[in-house]
Amino acid sequence: MTDDVLLVHGGTPLEGEIRVRGAKNLVPKAMVAALLGSGPSRLRNVPDIRDVRVVRGLLQLHGVTVGPGDEAGELVLDPSHVESANVADIDAHAGSSRIPILFCGPLLHRLGHAFIPGLGGCEIGGRPIDFHFEVLRQFGAVIEKRPEGQYLEAPQRLRGCKVRLPYPSVGATEQVLLTAVLAEGVTELANAAVEPEIEDLICVLQKMGAIISMDTDRTIRITGVDRLGGYNHRALPDRLESASWASAALATKGNVYVRGASQREMMTFLNTYRKVGGAFDIDEQGIRFWHPGGDLSAIALETDVHPGFQTDWQQPLVVALTQASGLSIVHETVYESRLGFTSALNQMGAHIQLYRECLGGTPCRFGQRNFLHSAVVSGPTKLQGADLVIPDLRGGFSYLIAALAAEGTSHVHGIDLINRGYENFMEKLRALGANVELPAQATATA
Repeated sequence: MTDDVLLVHGGTPLEGEIRVRGAKNLVPKAMVAALLGSGPSRLRNVPDIRDVRVVRGLLQLHGVTVGPGDEAGELVLDPSHVESANVADIDAHAGSSRIPILFCGPLLHRLGHAFIPGLGGCEIGGRPIDFHFEVLRQFGAVIEKRPEGQYLEAPQRLRGCKVRLPYPSVGATEQVLLTAVLAEGVTELANAAVEPEIEDLICVLQKMGAIISMDTDRTIRITGVDRLGGYNHRALPDRLESASWASAALATKGNVYVRGASQREMMTFLNTYRKVGGAFDIDEQGIRFWHPGGDLSAIALETDVHPGFQTDWQQPLVVALTQASGLSIVHETVYESRLGFTSALNQMGAHIQLYRECLGGTPCRFGQRNFLHSAVVSGPTKLQGADLVIPDLRGGFSYLIAALAAEGTSHVHGIDLINRGYENFMEKLRALGANVELPAQATATA
């Protein structure tokens, strides 16, 4: 499809201002949380991205009224008349998002049953959903595997339980939170994820009437309540999108003001950005990121769960590291296949070598499992335009950054995937002076 291809004429620094709204990793989950309430909820700072549209559609299939609020980017969600949805209608959403798995707990509480179709999402490594179902069984759910998906029932009220995550998974932590708040008794979740988006989801649930405490040792305790109300909440800003534009400014030797970016959730990224040689200035409205001139510095980098360096920050920054002087070492410890995107960068002229060993000092769970999860980036190298096929959300935006930094023209295929997490990215690129066009536009002006 020609409308899923973007022509990028590289070599122009990105300069100007863009705005980021609520976090992709919070907003759809907060929308699901509205299912638990007995009254309407108001969610503000909502971005217009595909994951939001998918969840909105699934909520409406289940009888939730979803409409605009009084201000731009506000949704009003009314779950007063939750009902069962047609299996075929639910299945129409299969493959477009991994969010449906989080509907399980709320639907079991509201209806006593739930159906979850096959799930999609980015292909960046194993993200097994079996653990979600095992946790739901511990709460008392009965799960039946059917050809079209998983059918769940709650013969009686779900009960609190003790859960210890083998890895601090964000999705599994969200599943426990959304299920435990209305379960009978106390749920103790050990080795939980503590990302800012998790804390914001807890804030949403607390506004609804939930009782949730977080300990310093990654333990979350939830005391179930009999009833939850609605919430009024402004979603925290998207720190992952903010970092993507920051990396784009660095790679293209540009200057980008990201209105809405917040220092608190980005402190680890900002430290690394400064070590590489990037400059930033923070005010009450956002953060300005720019390349101050001179050579960028090679660094050693390991991704980790929060408060470490987020895996979603890694791919965009690697593009900037191709322009740094020396050897940078990147050790990916969260997703075993997240460095696969570098093969396309090598086709553009980068020098990136992947390794199965843990390069970076900290042995990780992938070290003995034959995964190419470490990289050595040698720079600086000139990038040349190429034909690129987007592999996943963050890798896709990284390809855009590489194409913008490269000499010549690149054809970037599969740009619709970027819509999952980047609101109005085409308009934002143009606002920053990027020379981009769709093939139909290029033909019309030829």
